[in-house]
Amino acid sequence: MPRPNFVFIMADDLGYADLGCYGGRANCSPVLDRMATEGVRFTNGYANSSVCSPSRFAIMTGRYQHRLRGGFDEPIARGGPDLGLPPEHPTMPSLLRDAGYATALIGKWHLGSPPWFSPQKSGYQEYFGCRSGAVDFFTHRSFAGTHDLWDGDDEAHEDGYLTDILSDRAAGYIRRRASDEPYMLSVHYTAPHWPWETRDDRAEAERIRDKGIFHLDGGSLETYLRMIHHMDEGIGRILQAIDETGGRDNTLVLFTSDNGGERFSDSWPLVGKKMDLLEGGIRVPYIVRWPDRIAAGTLNDRPVMGMDWMPTFLTAAGVAPHADYPLDGIDIFGPNRPRDLFWRMKFRNQKAVRSGVWKWLSIDGNEFLFNLEQDQRERANLRYREPDRFMKLRRTFFEWDESMPLFPEDAAYALVYDETSLAQSAG
Repeated sequence: MPRPNFVFIMADDLGYADLGCYGGRANCSPVLDRMATEGVRFTNGYANSSVCSPSRFAIMTGRYQHRLRGGFDEPIARGGPDLGLPPEHPTMPSLLRDAGYATALIGKWHLGSPPWFSPQKSGYQEYFGCRSGAVDFFTHRSFAGTHDLWDGDDEAHEDGYLTDILSDRAAGYIRRRASDEPYMLSVHYTAPHWPWETRDDRAEAERIRDKGIFHLDGGSLETYLRMIHHMDEGIGRILQAIDETGGRDNTLVLFTSDNGGERFSDSWPLVGKKMDLLEGGIRVPYIVRWPDRIAAGTLNDRPVMGMDWMPTFLTAAGVAPHADYPLDGIDIFGPNRPRDLFWRMKFRNQKAVRSGVWKWLSIDGNEFLFNLEQDQRERANLRYREPDRFMKLRRTFFEWDESMPLFPEDAAYALVYDETSLAQSAG
């Protein structure tokens, strides 16, 4: 059997319940809803972080982002030689490239600035998109006001709505690669991240282009839902290109979000949003279509995480991981063995571990124990009803944290495991 193709589609700041197939109350995602009926929908899919760059580091490396220099608990907000994905670190695209795959990224990068970092330095043979965290959908300017749309290392001046430009580029890539070697295509949309603009908002985008306004105070629920629908239509064109070029059965198509939603998103029944380690900030949609391997209409409640996609893709392609960079993720289609999942953020001093149906959470020094099977909304703190379980999970987190590298610049944020403080905290 030929090796599969991979199409990794990622939204930006999409809420867990924004899509119809996840309970969304608006008909904004007919293509993705149909894709869910054609493959598997995960109900316990997680991002490695509740914010952009850290999640993307984990996806690219198959490892906890904290293993990289700097720890990367927060998004990259400026350039510098220590703020990015090291080119020497093996990645999902670099290992597949070295095994004979064609690789391309179309869309958002946000893993470090040139000349130190770039998609091409980390395994992508082709790149088209923006380097920063967000750009205007029409002027293609970043928050800093600079033009940020690139074709490789060259500035790209394309006219149009960015979501449509990315969708058409992705469909074109698939049609161009169809008869060649297997490919891995990453399509990283900037929707529905701010600035909140639909296809009809060009005039407003151009009106404020030189005024230093970036729609941080704009938007509406209707605009947000239409942005999702524009993306959904583009995904339809991508799937059509796959089907029309004969790749439907042997192409693994994944759709997800980099983290939970923001201002206008829907996360019901979860609470929390982007920047929170509550479930609404880290639980995201995972939809996979792969007819050769996955039965249509499948539901899967196995807890999976962004860092799992690299080992999953490598296993499917028959490619071994790099021996010097052991993976933290697992093949999600392999044996379902129990494991604990961990999160850490400097913002509000947040920490969390999920173990089975249980979750320990700490925010601003306030600690909680939740049974997610019975209490998805994280309202009933069981730390005093289940003190032994609370202590065990808390201890598990600090043991994991101590196993992560501690870099000199992060010494001020070191999380110290101390048995006495554990006992005092447990009351």
